[in-house]
Amino acid sequence: MLSTSEKITQKIRSMPEDITFGYEQLPIGREEFWSAAKTMERLQKKGLIRKLSKGKFYKPKMTVFGEKQPGEQDILKSYLYQKGQRMAYITGISLYNQLGLTTQIPSVIQIASRSRRNIGAIGTIKVSPVKSYVDVTDENYQILGFLDAMKDLKKIPDVDVSAALAIFKNRIKGLGPEQQSQMVDYALSYPPRVRALLGAVMEDIKSGTDLNGLKESLNPLTRFELSIPDAALKTALNWNIQ
Repeated sequence: MLSTSEKITQKIRSMPEDITFGYEQLPIGREEFWSAAKTMERLQKKGLIRKLSKGKFYKPKMTVFGEKQPGEQDILKSYLYQKGQRMAYITGISLYNQLGLTTQIPSVIQIASRSRRNIGAIGTIKVSPVKSYVDVTDENYQILGFLDAMKDLKKIPDVDVSAALAIFKNRIKGLGPEQQSQMVDYALSYPPRVRALLGAVMEDIKSGTDLNGLKESLNPLTRFELSIPDAALKTALNWNIQ
C-alpha cells in the first residue's frame, strides 16, 4: 500500500503542467490532511509544485522565456467551482469589459457568490468577493452577470448609456423565451432600479414575456434617475425611469 506522500507525488506527477489544483484533487482522506500538508511543503522545496495561495498550487511549466504561471481563467477556476459545481462567477468591470460596456481593464477582479468568501489575492491577481443575489449555477451565472450590469449601469466607467442599452436589447433578444422568463424571475431578487430597467427594455423589444410581476414589485411613486436618452428607451417613462 502506498504512503500518503507516495500517493500525492504520484498523482501530481500525472497532472498536466500549467493548471491549478487543491487538496480536493488529491487522493487523500480527511485523516491524511496533516501528512499531505507536509508532503506539499517538501514538493514545493523540490520545485515540483508552486504555491499560488492558501491551499492552491500548480505545476510550473518551463518555456524559453522561463517559468510560466497558469492563465488567469485557470487560476480563478478553482474559486468559481466547488466539487465540480459552479458556485461563483466573475462580475464587475472585468465582465462589463467583456460585454463591451467599457474599455477599462480592472486592477481587481470581482467574484460573486452567495457565500462571499474572503479571497484577497490569488498569485498576482487581486480579487474582491461580492455577494450574489441568488445561488449561482452553470445555468444562471451569465444571466446574473447581465443583471449586475444593469444594476451598475450608472457606475460603469466611460459607459455610453445609449450604446449600453443597445447591447442590453440585443443580448435579451438573443435569449429564448424560457431564458427571458428566468431573467425576469431572477430580477425580482435585485434592487428596484434593475427590475424597472429590465421591464422597460423587455417591453421596448416586445419580448412577449409576462412583465406583470416586475411591474407589481415596484413602488408606483418611486422614480429612477438613470439619465437615459428618450430615443434610447422609448418605454422608460412606463417604468418611471428618467
